[in-house]
Amino acid sequence: MKITDIETFVVGNPPPHLGGQYFVFVKLMTDTGIVGYGEVYTATFSPHVVATMTEDIAHRHVIGMDPFHIERMWRRMYASGFSMRPELSLVSVMSGLEMACWDIVGKAVDKPAYELLGGKVHEKIRSYTYIYPEDGDATDVYADPDLAAERAARYVTEGFTAVKFDPAGPYSAFDPRQPSQERLELSELFVRRIREAVGTKADLLFGTHGQFTTSGAIRMARRLEPYDPLWFEEPTPPDRPEEMGKVARATTIPIATGERLATKYEFARVLETGAASILQMALGRVGGLLEGKKIAGMAEAHYAQIAPHLYCGPIEGAANAQLATCTPNFLILESIYQWGGFHAEVLKSPMRWEEGFVIPSDAPGLGVELDEDVARAHPYEDTALHLEMAPDPVDFG
Repeated sequence: MKITDIETFVVGNPPPHLGGQYFVFVKLMTDTGIVGYGEVYTATFSPHVVATMTEDIAHRHVIGMDPFHIERMWRRMYASGFSMRPELSLVSVMSGLEMACWDIVGKAVDKPAYELLGGKVHEKIRSYTYIYPEDGDATDVYADPDLAAERAARYVTEGFTAVKFDPAGPYSAFDPRQPSQERLELSELFVRRIREAVGTKADLLFGTHGQFTTSGAIRMARRLEPYDPLWFEEPTPPDRPEEMGKVARATTIPIATGERLATKYEFARVLETGAASILQMALGRVGGLLEGKKIAGMAEAHYAQIAPHLYCGPIEGAANAQLATCTPNFLILESIYQWGGFHAEVLKSPMRWEEGFVIPSDAPGLGVELDEDVARAHPYEDTALHLEMAPDPVDFG
């Protein structure tokens, strides 16, 4: 079997844009008629540039290859242009292409990808959701702890056993910084109100985006400790895991990180420095499914767990579920609420979610199929980046 062609889809995600304003999907075609789908998660260039980058790498290193030869293909892509390092945009492109190869391989042997990566460990996959704003909200859910607590309690009645929220304030190109007293107080109030609302029925996942200095993160952690969150996410920027390790040693709250990291090499530093005990690889960015499995294996040897990150579309979500299903040290999976809305519409069959759990698909490959008609009917024609940080310093927040 040989890969013969590639097609990319830059798909607009209609309001309320859960998971981002757009998704970049990849389709690889083979000489046997089998096709595979993947998803690229990169936030550093226009999605149309990303699609062109993906096609360029595919024509250089993927087309003409046997899709079963994933290790060989991965090393050739990783060395592209004399790189040989975790260059985030390159590795994101590699991730989508690698993911599509696993989809092809699974379809060729009529097995889900998880059966080829160690076999099913989990019959169902525990999931969590962010607390999202909703149409009709009288106030901003991230400025109103009582509204956030009410929403968290509703999610728990629907089956979720964990909720994530990030009231710690904006993040900027000039971080890290110290949290203000106002943000310390508001963050503690959020955690207290939500804990009161859900009791012990759900874990609290406190999200940040690397806003704080080491000392500032420790100050924040001490305000949160009495409410026993399951994790404190990315308390300091991702480029110095040694500093994050200082936070980890100063708090009883487990530290989670990984959404902005790529490859086994960056996650090895996290484990070696004790920066985090919960690894949040995003499979559309980290290097793909096999790279995620290697990272999970390293984590297992350190008694660390994985919690695949998702701020993307449903094909990365399906790949995350494949990895979670076959990983002994899996903790919890990020869901986009219950996988409804456009995340369901753009697939021929939606992800299956029941009472707080994703149910692994027994369909071959990634277990989902892109509905190409829907994808083509929702082109994204803007040039915005997937995520934006405040361009100026946050003086007090």
